Amino acid sequence: MSLSVKPNPQLAKLPVYQPGRPTEEVARELGLNAKDIIKLASNENPLGPSPKAMTAMRDAIDHLHLYPDGNAFYLKRRLADKLELTPGHLVLGNGSNEIIEFAGHAFMGPGADVVVSQYCFAIYPIVGQLFGSNIITVPARDLAHDLDAMLRAITPATRVVFVANPNNPTGTLAAPEAVERFIEQVPANVLVVMDEAYFEFLENPLDLLPRICAGRNTNLLIMRTFSKIFGLAGLRLGYGIGNPELISALEKIRQPFNINSIVQAGALAALDDEDHLEKTRSNNSAGLDYFNGELSRLGLEYVPSSANFVLAKVGDGARVFSELQKRGVITRPMAGYQLPEWIRFSVGTDAENQRCIAALEDVLKS
Repeated sequence: MSLSVKPNPQLAKLPVYQPGRPTEEVARELGLNAKDIIKLASNENPLGPSPKAMTAMRDAIDHLHLYPDGNAFYLKRRLADKLELTPGHLVLGNGSNEIIEFAGHAFMGPGADVVVSQYCFAIYPIVGQLFGSNIITVPARDLAHDLDAMLRAITPATRVVFVANPNNPTGTLAAPEAVERFIEQVPANVLVVMDEAYFEFLENPLDLLPRICAGRNTNLLIMRTFSKIFGLAGLRLGYGIGNPELISALEKIRQPFNINSIVQAGALAALDDEDHLEKTRSNNSAGLDYFNGELSRLGLEYVPSSANFVLAKVGDGARVFSELQKRGVITRPMAGYQLPEWIRFSVGTDAENQRCIAALEDVLKS
């Protein structure tokens, strides 16, 4: 039956984002016990949430009859203190995805160009298309951003350019000098969105915040998240960092009460749980070393990762993904990213990593 009301025309060809599969869904489909399944598909923190965050969230339950602080005053203030900037430099979103949508509302539209890299996070082009913009996809170089080519792809119609560093799904990291040169050369009327979802996993990360605090590069918007190293993916909290005038424009788009009370309480406590952060970094570093060694032993090509996941070339990615699921290991097939021979798997606990490799070796032998 045809709809009598017609959706906006750009929705007709808009792809639907496919997240990593939940354990419960795989259990139902394959008749497995959910407790026997491990999920290494969505770059989540295998150590779980911060214990301090868990306590704070339980305490917040007593006040759920009240609306949350619509401006998240205490969370913004503490986050600003940690980052050595002001609350006016920050906008909070329901995950970084909502920050991307803010940029869409503010800067995208029919006739606008949005520049992305091949193998970029799938949400960038989806949001661009949602707002009717023209997506310019720049070929990658060795599965990584070709920043010089992305600069050349900018046109007078370009409004936004996206760079994820480290990049998801490849795990590649652009050189600091290349990133700084890129930011300096992007025209001032083009918004540069630097997605730093995996920033906290880096040993010596490039710090772009001084540029913003000094009033330079007012076209720069940095995105970070509580979903990865903080282990709060289920709460959905991301944040944008930018010039206060830019942030003020995005605040006009933000819906009231988009960050609920439990999220605010948990994030505020997680910010100060340094022990949890260090354990997560240590687990991730050891996990990456393990995967690198095992993939080399199996003779598989992989991308050295600067994040909390590894991209590996396994041949028929869809078949390997499916066979791993039957063995209770959920990974991420990469055909949707035009990488059909590859799968991506997140770093888990030691036991999960070992089980993943054992299952992968079994699949490859079969």
